[in-house]
Amino acid sequence: MINVREAIGSDVPAIREIFVATYGTDYGDPRCYDEQQLTRLVYSNDSLTLVAEETESKRVVGTASVDLEAGAYSDLVGEFGRLAVHPEFRQRGVGKLLMSERLARVQDRLQVGLVEARVAQSYSVLIASGQHFAVVGFLPLRWMLRERESLALLVRYFGNSLELRSNHPRIVPEVWPLAHLAMENCSLNPDAIVDEAAPAYPPGGAFEMQELTAEGYASLLRIERGRVRRREIFGPARLHYGMFKLQARNSRYLIAREAGRIEGAIGFTLDPADKSIRVFELISLRDEVIPFLLGELCRSCPERGWSSYIEIDVSAYAPRMQRTLIELGFLPAAYLPALVFHEVERLDVVKMIHLPIPPDVSTGAFPPRAKLLADLVLRQFKSRHVLPRIAQAVHELALFGGLNEEQTNRLAGVCAIGAFVPGEVIFREGEVADKLHLVLHGQVNIALSGATPAVGAVGRGECLGEMSLLTGLVHSATATAQTDVETAVLGHADLAELVRLRPDIGLRIYRNLAVGMGEKLMRSDVSLAVQGGVRV
Repeated sequence: MINVREAIGSDVPAIREIFVATYGTDYGDPRCYDEQQLTRLVYSNDSLTLVAEETESKRVVGTASVDLEAGAYSDLVGEFGRLAVHPEFRQRGVGKLLMSERLARVQDRLQVGLVEARVAQSYSVLIASGQHFAVVGFLPLRWMLRERESLALLVRYFGNSLELRSNHPRIVPEVWPLAHLAMENCSLNPDAIVDEAAPAYPPGGAFEMQELTAEGYASLLRIERGRVRRREIFGPARLHYGMFKLQARNSRYLIAREAGRIEGAIGFTLDPADKSIRVFELISLRDEVIPFLLGELCRSCPERGWSSYIEIDVSAYAPRMQRTLIELGFLPAAYLPALVFHEVERLDVVKMIHLPIPPDVSTGAFPPRAKLLADLVLRQFKSRHVLPRIAQAVHELALFGGLNEEQTNRLAGVCAIGAFVPGEVIFREGEVADKLHLVLHGQVNIALSGATPAVGAVGRGECLGEMSLLTGLVHSATATAQTDVETAVLGHADLAELVRLRPDIGLRIYRNLAVGMGEKLMRSDVSLAVQGGVRV
C-alpha cells in the first residue's frame, strides 16, 4: 500500500536517494542533490513537495513537487515537476498517484498548470495526459542529463482561467499551424487571426552593449515600455523584483546605450545545469533597439561561452515581435493559451526557441498527440535549411505555381530534400506510395517491368508520384535517377495535414497537379505510357 503526504525535513535524505537511484548524478536540477537546498524546497511557501511512502515499511519510494511561482507576478501558474519514483517501485502506479495528489492539493491555488515531460520516457507524457493535461509544445534538446533531451510541454486549466482568455490573438503564418493544433488539443475553438503583413521591428541606431549594474538600475526602472506598458515578452522574473532577487535567480540584463543614454535592455536567466538561456523581459524606448538587443544576445552567447539554446515567451497578440524573432532565427515550439495574466485578462503565449543546428530527434516512440505536435515543430527546423534550396528552383516548380510567398513558405516547410546518384532507384513498381517528389535538379527515367527502354523521363520542375498520390494506389512504374538528382520530398501524410489546415493551399496544389498530369499526357511518349498503365 502506498500513501502520499507532504514532505518534511526528515524525508530529505530519502528524496535525494531517489533522485540518485533514478538519474545517477545527471538530473537537471542540482538542488535535488543538495540536502540543504532540498530542505529549503520542502519548507518553501512557493512550492509543494510530496512523497509517496510504503505504509508498512515507511520507506519513501517516490517524490514530486509543484513550483507555485512558475509564472510572472500574479499569473497563478504552477509547474508540476521533479517527479521521480525509485526504480524498485516502478509499474506500481506510484507516479500516477503522486500526480493525482498534487492536483488535489494545489488546484485551488492555480489557474494554469504546466508539465515539461521527458519524451525519452513516454510514461511521463502518458501520466500527465491521463490527468487531462493537453500537449501544446515540443522543446527539442531542451534539457541536459547525460546528453541533451527533448521535452513535451503540456498544460491544464483550473477555475475560470479560460473564461478570462483574450480572444482572437494575432499571429504570423509560421505560428498558425502550431497554434491551431494546440488550441484544438485544449478543446478551444482555433480563433487566431493570421497577420501576413506584420513587419519586423526595424534595425538602426548606434548602440553600445554592456551588462546592467546597480548604477543603471534606476534609469531602466523608469522606462515603462516593455516593462509595464505594451509588454510583448513574458517570463518568471521582472525588473521590479530588485537587483538582489534577480541575481539570486542567476538573472542578468544586457543594456543598450546610445550617446551614454540607456535605450533599452533584455533580461534573461542563464541555467548552467541545463546549458540554456531563457529571456524573460525586453524593455525599450524605441523600436530600433528591439532587434539590436535580441540579435546581440544571439551573437554573444557563443562568444561568452553561454548556451546556444535560447527560449523566449512572446505575446500571441504581438505579430511584429513574432516576425522579428522569426527573422533572427527563432522558431515556434509551443503555443500556450491563457498563460499570462495581464491587466484584466489572460493572454496566449508563443514559446519560441533559437537553435543554430537542426535538432536530430526521432519521434517514433512518442505517444500519438505528442508525436503529431513534435513532428510539426521539427519540420520547421528542417525547413529553415530546406527552404533556401527550394527557393532557388521555385519558379520552375509547377506544384508551387500561383502560390504567394507565405503559401510557398508553408508548402516548402513540409518538404525534405532527397539526393540520388545515377542508377539509384527512387521508388519501385509495386511499392506503397507515401511520398511525392519534386525534381529540383537532374533527370529521372520511368520504366515498366520488363520494358526496354524507359517509357518516359521526368526532369527539373516536374513531379514524381503524383498519380499515386491522387489515386492512393501503389506505384505502377519504377523511377531511377539517370543523372545526379535532387528532389523536394513531400510526404502524403504531411500534405494531407497541410491541406486540412490550409485548404487555400490545397486547392492550388491539386489544381497544379491536374495541370501537370495533363502536360505529361500530351508529351510524345504518351501512347506508350498509357498502354503500360503508367502511374508514376
